[in-house]
Amino acid sequence: MDRVLSGMQPSGRLHLGNLVGALQNWVRLQDKYECYYFIADWHALTTHYTDTSKIGDYVHGMLIDWLSAGLDPEKSTIFIQSWIPEHAELHVLLSMMTPLGWLERVPTYKEKQEEIKDKDLGTYGFLGYPVLQSADILIYRAKHVPVGVDQLPHLEITREICRRFNFLYGEVFPEPEGLLTEFPKVVGLDGRKMSKSYDNCIYLSDTPEEVEKKIKTMMTDPHRVRRTDKGDPELSPVYQLHKVFSTKEEQAEVAEGCRTAGIGCLDCKRILIKNIFNLLEPIWNRRKVFLEKPDLIREIALRGTEKAKDIAIKTMGDVRKTLKLYM
Repeated sequence: MDRVLSGMQPSGRLHLGNLVGALQNWVRLQDKYECYYFIADWHALTTHYTDTSKIGDYVHGMLIDWLSAGLDPEKSTIFIQSWIPEHAELHVLLSMMTPLGWLERVPTYKEKQEEIKDKDLGTYGFLGYPVLQSADILIYRAKHVPVGVDQLPHLEITREICRRFNFLYGEVFPEPEGLLTEFPKVVGLDGRKMSKSYDNCIYLSDTPEEVEKKIKTMMTDPHRVRRTDKGDPELSPVYQLHKVFSTKEEQAEVAEGCRTAGIGCLDCKRILIKNIFNLLEPIWNRRKVFLEKPDLIREIALRGTEKAKDIAIKTMGDVRKTLKLYM
C-alpha cells in the first residue's frame, strides 16, 4: 500500500472545521493506504515559543480527539514529532541546501506575519517552518500528502527541496504527491472562518449542552428582526453551516422558510443542532471511553512513535551515507 503522511499542530482544541477539513478524510484514507499521522508539536513552537506551558495538554487532547473521531491505531500509525529526533537532524541537513528565497516566497510566510500582529514572527523557526515540514514528509518517504487545492503551493516547496537534494547528492527521497481532497468551508459562530484565534468554534470536546447553547445564540440574517420578517439565508452563518451538515432537502426547506418567513430562526437552528448532534454523538461516546483510560492514550502514542522511529532511523542512515558523512 502507498504511504500517506499528514500532521497537525497542537495549538488548541480541535473543532468542527478540523473534523470536516481533515479528520474525516484521514479516517477514510486509513482503509486504503498505509497512513502515518503525527502531532507536530515542534511546529507549534513557531508561533507559541514564548509560552509552551499548554502544548503538552494540547498534545494529549489532540490524541483523544483523533481517536474519538475514528482514527484506529491498528490501521494508522499515530505518533509525536518531538519524540523522534531524526526529524530535527534531517531538518538541519536540508536547511544547509535550501535557498533563502524559496522560504521567503512561501504564501503563508507574509500572510501570517500580517495576520498575527501580537507575536514576533521574525525568527528562523518561523521562516524555516517549510524545511522542517519537508523533513517530516521526506523522512518517511511518503508518496501522498492529503491537501486542499489552496495548500498545493505549500507542498511544492517540499517537492523542490526533494528534487534539489536528489540532484546534489543522489536519489534518496521519492517526490511526494498531493492527495487532493475537497474541504468544505466551515464558518464559525460569528460568520467568519471557524478558527481558535477568533474564539468562534464548536469544539469536539464541547458538551451537548455547550453545542446547543452556541448554536441557539448564533447570529442569523440581521434583517430578520421579527419572526414575520422575510430574510436572505445567504446572509446567515447558520445557513452556511446547514450547507455542510444538513441534507439537500433540509437546506432547501430552511432556505425557503427564511425567504418567506415560513419558519423562525430558532426552528432553523433546531434542525442544525439535530444534524450536528448526529455527527458528534459517536465521537462523544468514544471520547468517554478514552478519557477513562489515560494510560492507553500514552501507550498508543508510544507504540506508534516506535514504529515511525524505525523508518526514520533507516532513512537517516541512507541520508548520511549519501552525504558521505562519518558513520
